Amino acid sequence: MASSTGKLIGSKRATVHFERRVLLLSIAVALPSGIVAFALLWTEHLSTVTRVAVTLAVLLLWSLLAFALRAYVIHPLRTISNLAAALREGDFSVRARGESTSDALGLSLLELNNLGSLLHDQRLSALDASALARTVMREINVAVFAFDDAAILRLVNRAGERLIGHPSERAIGRTASALGLADCLTGDPDRAFEGQFVPGENRWQLRRTTFRQGGRPHQLVVLTDLSRALRDEERIAWQRLIRVLGHEINNSLAPIQSLSATLREHVRRTPRASDWEEDLDRGLEVIGGRSASLARFMASYTLLARMPAPTRAPVDVSAWIDRIVHMETRVATHVVPGPRITIEADADQLDQLLINLVRNAADASLETEGDVTVGWTATDSYVDIWIRDEGFGLPETANLFVPFFTTKPGGSGIGLVLSRQIAEAHGGTLTLIDGRGCEARVRLPR
Repeated sequence: MASSTGKLIGSKRATVHFERRVLLLSIAVALPSGIVAFALLWTEHLSTVTRVAVTLAVLLLWSLLAFALRAYVIHPLRTISNLAAALREGDFSVRARGESTSDALGLSLLELNNLGSLLHDQRLSALDASALARTVMREINVAVFAFDDAAILRLVNRAGERLIGHPSERAIGRTASALGLADCLTGDPDRAFEGQFVPGENRWQLRRTTFRQGGRPHQLVVLTDLSRALRDEERIAWQRLIRVLGHEINNSLAPIQSLSATLREHVRRTPRASDWEEDLDRGLEVIGGRSASLARFMASYTLLARMPAPTRAPVDVSAWIDRIVHMETRVATHVVPGPRITIEADADQLDQLLINLVRNAADASLETEGDVTVGWTATDSYVDIWIRDEGFGLPETANLFVPFFTTKPGGSGIGLVLSRQIAEAHGGTLTLIDGRGCEARVRLPR
């Protein structure tokens, strides 16, 4: 406080000194000519009264001109000072008159007026952005908290109020421990965890970052409720699965039911037809075939549902790809060599994954008499394996990873699903890229 007061006093002294200096300089400018004029005046043969009168008149005019020059210099500076003070205090409506591009003073006033207009527009934009940010933060269904360096709550939105069960008036100023959020300020800043903030909704995604306000570090905590989204995804998955299971089971049960009713009529008919035994044999054969198909379908479902966790061991990527590619002999298969690299993975599961993808690529290339190309690249964190065919591309993209959905006659519909499940069990991904043909890309962690 004393320092700022000293600066203000020093500024006032500097202003007074500057004004006095301008006045003295304005007087000194005309001092040589004044001395000469007075010397000539008092050497002329004039009366004393005339000499005194002329001297007083010259001194008066000289003083008036000096003060006028002082005012002419000081007034624009005061105008600039007042305009700068208004800008500093946030009053952007003040404008200086006399702006011009023809002289230095007018150009300075013009630039200050332009600065005021720019700051005014920026202030309006900042106010609009701030209002939008407050509205979005208030209305989004994500809990947002801001804690200072003492772990005291400084900001919370409506979703956060519902989460902790306190309005902002009672919550702000309390510590994270008192609000049950102490664990959110420690540990991994991006993680999912189980919490009991709201009964029945206990799966949360935490994101935490640091920012500075008023020179002090703050932590911004964002909590997203994953339970509802997970339930919606689970419901959609069950609906798809039930739809596919119902379709497959009905496809097998419908002919079995129809044939069994027909055969029952043949057996009960008297007298029986001469070829009833042949009809019975063919009907039982169809029933047996549909039953076997349904059994294979359920075995595929069991394999998909009971996929074991991978047993990891060193796998040489080059040897693994060469071994699987040479198993496909229906089409020409080429390997684009990548870097020599070894990953930790389940070799048997990776074989199953790559066999499915290479077989799918070969099936697609057979339709166009094209080739299949397999290669891989690597970074410090991942290895990417790609399988590219020369087929017609992807005929159906919406249901490619739906269990038991297939576009191939006699296909099981679990190859892609099982391959993606294997990739994700290893911490990787499987994606399909449509283009001239199709490219399957598997990313596995190193």
